Amino acid sequence: MTSLLLTNIGSLVTNDPARGDLLGEIRDAALVMEGSRVAWVGPRTEAPAADGAVDLGGRAVIPGFVDSHAHLVFAGDRAEEFAARMTGTPYSAGGIRTTVAATRQATDEVLTANVGRLVTEMRRQGTTTVEIKSGYGLTVADEARALRIAGQFTDETTYLGAHVVPPEYADDPAADYVSLVTGPMLDAVAEHARWVDVFVERGAFDEDQARAILTAGQAKGLVARVHANQLGEGPGVQLACEVGAAAADHCTYLTDADVDALASTGVVAGLLPAVEFSTRSPYPDARRLVDAGVTVALATDCNPGSGYSSSMPLCIALAVREMHLTPAEALWSATAGGAASLRRTDVGHLTPGARADLAVLDAPSYLHLAYRPGVPLTTQTFLAGRPV
Repeated sequence: MTSLLLTNIGSLVTNDPARGDLLGEIRDAALVMEGSRVAWVGPRTEAPAADGAVDLGGRAVIPGFVDSHAHLVFAGDRAEEFAARMTGTPYSAGGIRTTVAATRQATDEVLTANVGRLVTEMRRQGTTTVEIKSGYGLTVADEARALRIAGQFTDETTYLGAHVVPPEYADDPAADYVSLVTGPMLDAVAEHARWVDVFVERGAFDEDQARAILTAGQAKGLVARVHANQLGEGPGVQLACEVGAAAADHCTYLTDADVDALASTGVVAGLLPAVEFSTRSPYPDARRLVDAGVTVALATDCNPGSGYSSSMPLCIALAVREMHLTPAEALWSATAGGAASLRRTDVGHLTPGARADLAVLDAPSYLHLAYRPGVPLTTQTFLAGRPV
């Protein structure tokens, strides 16, 4: 095992609450990695010796971004749908079926290459942990292969057979497809997934159907996540809290009761501002959630329809500008908040024992992530102690 000292760090974000502020920031800092783990952090002048050293020239270092919501296993794109939205066509989630058709026709090689391309984009921007959902196959075989492909790139794989009801079930009772999702499809995918998710929304799945899907997944050992309250007020958030889900994602339209439930149960509110940017929908009220004591995560929701961005820095800039988080709150939500959403204690922070996942910024401070939107500030990403 070899050790590496990163020194002359202008600003080191640790996310260590013991250091007295939200980000546990250390100025004029250093960090030692030993193997795949963080071994030491502190002031540069107190740094221990290591087998090797890199002078970062005053650049900032932050924990690697934890993107806790992404749909990367797909084929084709929906650029024309995006163009239509920009001229006034509202988003209704109906275009998901277009991606389902393209994904079913694609080979394993095409799907794998596309996931690899998007994960590479994410790594270049400082993302070190990503959750990847199925949901564009919606047959037993296609959902299973989607999760097998996702598992080549992450341990955070999510079964989303309950994305929408596929076209071949359009003339049948919705219960028939729910039976497939909770029966043969779940049996085929359970060994390839950590999470089970459902889109609780008009045009997708209602509260009773969603409850059946989530509890069936939990009975197979999967942990629940929920697409909740994206297109309007609804039962998604309350259902997530009822079943003990790790996260309720979107949370665009919330009642006071929804906010109270999230705060009291500890269910993480996953906010996906690139979707609102792409659909011209209202942004979630992140300030309201944080002030109520809700744990907030930021994620990209990278997908070909409602938000085709792999950029966590963009999400941070939007959360600051449009959702009224401070730059520190936005960065915390994109790192430690994402880790909470995935129930991970080894990522999202840079403290001794944590996985050495970090991003080096070509800037003196994390503030530049929101201050210089659209600028590719990440100059190097380390994943488990290795540059990528």
